[in-house]
Amino acid sequence: MIALSVIWGYNWLVMKECLRFCPPLTLAALRTMIGSISLFIFIIARRRSLRPEAFLPTLLLGLTGTTACIGLVTWSLYLGGVGKTAVLVYVMPFWVLILAWPVLKERIYGLQWPAVFLACGGLILVIRPWELAGSTMGGFLAIMGGVAWAVSAIITKIIRKRVIFDLVSLTAWQMFLGAVPLTAAALLFDSTPVNWTPYFAVALFYSAVISQAVALLLWFYILQELPAGSASLGTLATPVIGTVAGAVQLGERPTGAELAGMALIVAGLALLAYQGILQASEVSRYVKRGG
Repeated sequence: MIALSVIWGYNWLVMKECLRFCPPLTLAALRTMIGSISLFIFIIARRRSLRPEAFLPTLLLGLTGTTACIGLVTWSLYLGGVGKTAVLVYVMPFWVLILAWPVLKERIYGLQWPAVFLACGGLILVIRPWELAGSTMGGFLAIMGGVAWAVSAIITKIIRKRVIFDLVSLTAWQMFLGAVPLTAAALLFDSTPVNWTPYFAVALFYSAVISQAVALLLWFYILQELPAGSASLGTLATPVIGTVAGAVQLGERPTGAELAGMALIVAGLALLAYQGILQASEVSRYVKRGG
């Protein structure tokens, strides 16, 4: 969990650095295409089938979780700061709660309510919708990236109820299918060529292979070994590490309002994770009693 948080958290700064050498759509396409190929190589090494399962749902997952999410997040990072973007994207669990109510009939209850209100207050302080500026647009795109991520999470829940699939294969195929539109968009709209330097190549390898492929495999392992609530609690360090890295290496200094908003969002995420731990404990006690 510590390794995963460091990899994902520091990747926000790495992506920001990559944008110095590469336009946003091209970077999104390179990251996802290389990441998917890395996972395909892993599948082949395990001697598993490369055949995709449930192609149409996987395509829909790729369009939301990769094309929309990665594309919007990369563009928002191009316009805004590392810490602000990371925190706004990680509001995703709250969008899952809101979308799961009408779609999956999962009602908001318990600590989820104060968590949602904390997140809403934090969003207002961070995005500052009354200020019409480039940073505001970057914040809006980050939020939309989080919404796209949440939609993909809802789709994943629906797929898991209907189809038994290998998580690595599903991730590889949805990433590859989502990378195709990003590649087409990059070829059509990105006019600035990539400045291929050794620094950029190393940063791209980290962002595409280490952060996309290796970190996802770590995440799957963590989900198998830890309760979902505990796993979610561990990911809280990711936007914090991104914010600290941006401040130390890039000299980013969030305003007082932005810091307060980030703190509210992280506090809301902590409440959600804590409720997940409580639920896991209740289920464990129920099973031990023979229920």
